[in-house]
Amino acid sequence: MKQSYAIRLRKDFQRNKALYVMFLPVLIYLVLFCYKPMYGIIMAFVDYKPTKGYWGSDWVGLKNFMDYFESPYFKRTVMNTLILNLSFLFFSFPVPICLALLLNEVRNKYFKKTVQTVTYLPHFISIVIICGMLSQFSLSTGLFNDVIAFFGGERDSLLANPDAYRPIYVISGIWREMGWNSIIYLAALSSVDPQLYEAAKIDGASKWMQTIHVTLPGILPTIVIKLILQIGQLMNLGYEKALLLYNEATYSTSDIISTYVYRMGLEQADYSYATAIDMMNAVINIMLITMANKISKKVTDTSLW
Repeated sequence: MKQSYAIRLRKDFQRNKALYVMFLPVLIYLVLFCYKPMYGIIMAFVDYKPTKGYWGSDWVGLKNFMDYFESPYFKRTVMNTLILNLSFLFFSFPVPICLALLLNEVRNKYFKKTVQTVTYLPHFISIVIICGMLSQFSLSTGLFNDVIAFFGGERDSLLANPDAYRPIYVISGIWREMGWNSIIYLAALSSVDPQLYEAAKIDGASKWMQTIHVTLPGILPTIVIKLILQIGQLMNLGYEKALLLYNEATYSTSDIISTYVYRMGLEQADYSYATAIDMMNAVINIMLITMANKISKKVTDTSLW
């Protein structure tokens, strides 16, 4: 059996040599930057000292995890992470789908390409630049306050206001990613059989009914897969944007797990504690994506695996 497998593998390599060579840089990248660093997980279970190394440091077991659970920051960081992620998921997930459906109905190709370019562009702008723009626009003399004042509101330094932080974070995220995320739905829409629309028209279905009964079922597998992937990232809110926008005045609503890990690990050099928190976060994400995949498989027969 082993010999026959080796023979098949050798024949497959000879037949697809170019593809294997193309895959080699990706494999090297995965090994060096994704799998090799996992060795550092050991830090979560020791009182890591750089001078002693992984195996020379004192073994503490689950102490770092328990310290986080008993910490006053545990509830705040977990709740903020969940609220921000759930808010972003709830408000942002339908937007690219709606955008793709609208663009799919546009017949003027020049207008369609213009809208696509305008909506895709923010994705390619550096997050640092976007956060710099948001910081300037959120000043009491900035653009956002000019709009608020125009409608009779009072000027305020928005990024210093805990209540304004979440709306700014979510809305700016939707603006940045809606065009880019709509690409995959536009691709899915192109695969819907046109004969289904013709049959629906013959049956007297309006555009809205065609969308409900033909378009959405046609792209439902794509929607489900995207939803599973986003649920799998529910606890993994990127720290870059939060780190660039938050400050001590808004910690009550802006301090998330990722920023707390950054402060503990890089600012206070408590590597073991930060590793334990991040590892716990990763384990929860794995559990969430597994649960979402199982539920999706039972309900819609669509799943990642």
